[in-house]
Amino acid sequence: MLWVHFVNCEGKFFDDAPIFRIPGRRFPVDIFYTKAPEADYLDAAIVSVLQIHLTQPRGDILVFLTGQEEIETAYEMLKERTSKLGSKIGELILLPIYSTLPSDMQAKIFESTPPGARKVNPGFCKQKSYNPRTGMESLVVVPCSKASSNQRAGRAGRVAAGKCFRLFTAWAFHNEMEESTIPEIQRTNLGNVVLLLKSLGINDLIHFDFMDPPPAETLILALEQLYALGALNHMGELTKLGRRMAEFPVDPMMSKMLIASETYSCSEEILTITAMLSINNAIFYRPKDRLVFADNARANFFRPGGDHLTLLNVYNEWVQTDYSTQWCFDNFIQHRSMKRARDIRDQLEGLMERVEIDVKSNILDSVAIRKAVTAGYFYHTVSLSKGGVYKTVKHQQTVHIHPQSSLFQELPKWVIYHELVFTTKEYMRQVVEIENQWLLEVAPHYYKAKDLVDNSSKKCLRRLEPQVKRQEYRGHDGTTVTFIVLSCIAVVF
Repeated sequence: MLWVHFVNCEGKFFDDAPIFRIPGRRFPVDIFYTKAPEADYLDAAIVSVLQIHLTQPRGDILVFLTGQEEIETAYEMLKERTSKLGSKIGELILLPIYSTLPSDMQAKIFESTPPGARKVNPGFCKQKSYNPRTGMESLVVVPCSKASSNQRAGRAGRVAAGKCFRLFTAWAFHNEMEESTIPEIQRTNLGNVVLLLKSLGINDLIHFDFMDPPPAETLILALEQLYALGALNHMGELTKLGRRMAEFPVDPMMSKMLIASETYSCSEEILTITAMLSINNAIFYRPKDRLVFADNARANFFRPGGDHLTLLNVYNEWVQTDYSTQWCFDNFIQHRSMKRARDIRDQLEGLMERVEIDVKSNILDSVAIRKAVTAGYFYHTVSLSKGGVYKTVKHQQTVHIHPQSSLFQELPKWVIYHELVFTTKEYMRQVVEIENQWLLEVAPHYYKAKDLVDNSSKKCLRRLEPQVKRQEYRGHDGTTVTFIVLSCIAVVF
């Protein structure tokens, strides 16, 4: 896929330089198409697998699907249908594989197939898109490109001659599909890219000679976000804070959170949270046959305050077990992901020293930890509206707490999310509870009092100010009694 994109674009980008195409070693692959479009591609895939198993000579079957849910559904459907057929067909070994599957289960696809059996590996492919206006990432099911289709067909010819069965028509392949996949730079958040270019002294980003120019709107909104974070001044130039942020190879909001941890003396904890957030929700594993046990194990790690503190608790308990593999297995946690988090944390800790931030621990002060998170992610603030629905503060977009969040049942009034993704709904992932007063403390330039109205009760932020009044009363006998009245008034600001 990358090679095809190189052929299409790279030659023109480098002044029509000559391109040498070196074909890889591949056995011949016969490609078959459907005669008519399939209404249900998942059911068509199941039927095709069974037909191939019954009619084709020896060989394994690889099925590409769009995500984990479809893969597990296909696995269950094939399991059910092959069990009904019983001894009428040869053995069919079903092996699902996707990114969040534990390593030992993924490794099963490399085991040799027993005589008289055939392996089926349902794979996956998903495309991420980014909406710069809402800041939301979506996993969209889209027709794959010709380049992606050809790459998939090549999997059938790695070790011997093979066959590729495409569940679309030849006409659709030649006339409807794009030549190559849309480059990721055109469908992702560019905050880190813009910060990097600014640190390299490149200021005119709109006219920068990108190989694949991203949308101008995405660039402009990335600049606005960096300005709000304090990484850029009003002239669009990198600030001292921005230069420190550019040292970290992470999202700008995350790097701002790391630097803010110095103020709240909790850099040790924020380092761990950053590392755990960087592995893309691949911590917990939920096997279908043990969902209740997995969910109970996950709930045991929940801590008041939100998912960031839960992730911190998971990592700290793993450290206390001396990085035990068995502990991960017992708690339905992926050991591979935890090792990656440890590696990321070690790298970030070295960069903290580079920007002269002392690593301090403040594990007992959850307020300080959550304030540091707020300092970086104030852009992602959400409040609970009067109707019991969460809405983003700036754009009033309706969003939902993810069902696997520790705050799913609690519904706090004010939260900050790590990322916003669209699957079946607009879900907030990795949510932490905050107080709305903190926003005026960490981002007074971005939020005003009118933005921080408590929608659940329609009251503004209030500060109680004491007032002392002296009142004198004269008695019937001529004596004077003085009363000192202490009262509080609510000042709306």
